[in-house]
Amino acid sequence: MSTVISIIGLFLALFLLIYLAFKGHSVIIIAPIVAIVAVLFSSGGDAHLMANYTETYMSGFANYAKSYFPLYLFGAVFAKVMEVSGYADAISHAIAKKLGKNKAILSVVLCCAILTYGGVSLFVVTFVVLPIAISLFREADIPKRLIPGSIALGAFTFTMTAMPGTPQVQNTIPMTYFGTDAFAAPVLGIIASVIMFTTGMLWLTRREKSARAKGEGYGNHQDDISQIDEKDLPGILHPVIAFVLIVAVNLFFSRIYYPSIDSSYLEDYGTDLSSVSGNWSVLIALLVATIYLIIVSFKRLRQTLKGDLQTAAGNSLMPLINSCAVVGFGSVIKGLAIFSIIQTFILSISANPLVSEILAVNLLCGMTASSSGGLGAALEALAPTFLEAGAKIGIGPEVLHRVAAISSGGLDSLPHNGAIVTTLSLSKISHKEGYLDMFICSVVIPIGTAIIIAILASIGLRC
Repeated sequence: MSTVISIIGLFLALFLLIYLAFKGHSVIIIAPIVAIVAVLFSSGGDAHLMANYTETYMSGFANYAKSYFPLYLFGAVFAKVMEVSGYADAISHAIAKKLGKNKAILSVVLCCAILTYGGVSLFVVTFVVLPIAISLFREADIPKRLIPGSIALGAFTFTMTAMPGTPQVQNTIPMTYFGTDAFAAPVLGIIASVIMFTTGMLWLTRREKSARAKGEGYGNHQDDISQIDEKDLPGILHPVIAFVLIVAVNLFFSRIYYPSIDSSYLEDYGTDLSSVSGNWSVLIALLVATIYLIIVSFKRLRQTLKGDLQTAAGNSLMPLINSCAVVGFGSVIKGLAIFSIIQTFILSISANPLVSEILAVNLLCGMTASSSGGLGAALEALAPTFLEAGAKIGIGPEVLHRVAAISSGGLDSLPHNGAIVTTLSLSKISHKEGYLDMFICSVVIPIGTAIIIAILASIGLRC
């Protein structure tokens, strides 16, 4: 009977987290509250509420901040420099102009993909690309309701989780748990990227053709976004060099420099090179690219650089704290007796750890509507188990890294996900109008892709 009550409490806590987040309540406030609900149902009169809050919850919260604050900060600074220098707009405009209005959907997807792979945060990508998307879709007379799906495919899928070397946090979180780097399982990552891009484009193109056949055009929308004046945009040479620097520097440090050095000194810090080298490589790559952009754009940036850096620092905090709150919730759940039963159930579904990983990561990302928070919570609890099970059947940490990253881009994109809500809101498109395409492109296709990659890895393709 106590097990049933504990399960009810767990799912009640998860329901409350999803429902209250959907209603717009701050996850920073509700995460510890709903965690306590789960504790009360699990422990009854023996619940140690304050201990669970200050010790268990805050330990998970603080450990996540310790590991990932530098990545959030460096990423936010790079994104802000790209934004205020005009380079993000320049890249978007150049791609759109090159492909032409007949390839409006492809233009938007590629704009988002390049910016995301270059390290620009997902929220910034939406702000940057939306004016270009509106201009292109309006000119091509494509329904505006397809814009959110196009942005989702370009920004929330393959360049966020699958492309080898992407500096997005969804690809860097697994490095700490598996001792890998951002280029883990590059062949599987490229295959996954091709699958997601191709199937997503097929879906969106089919939707466009269907709309045209029905005579549906752009629609009557009051867009308050002005046209971008091309003459005011900088060239794209410098941002392209910055993107190349991110990939090249990351690759050099993670695959050449750090593996060749004596890292025995790290014993004094209570860690080892495999746990930190991937993280360090991405940080150095972002720092080098940011310094380069500041140097080549200093005349344009010098008047506002101090304020822009302060803004970037502020921008890094809220996404980080939201993710910390979710990971803290996961830490409390992990400590409950019922969690071991659920963990046993997940792992009993298959002896293949990739199957369990896909299920666990998707469930936690769906519960929290956060790819980074859910991924961190899942790996915090289960990474050692996945590594042990993988070693028994010859599946290494690089494959586990890639499958975990891809899986984090599945059920995270439910209707109450922050990036989903932001994109629809900025586009002035309702969930009813635009969410179906986002759901197919950023939920169904990524989950299907993760399953395909797991099958390929299981039959011998493990690189």
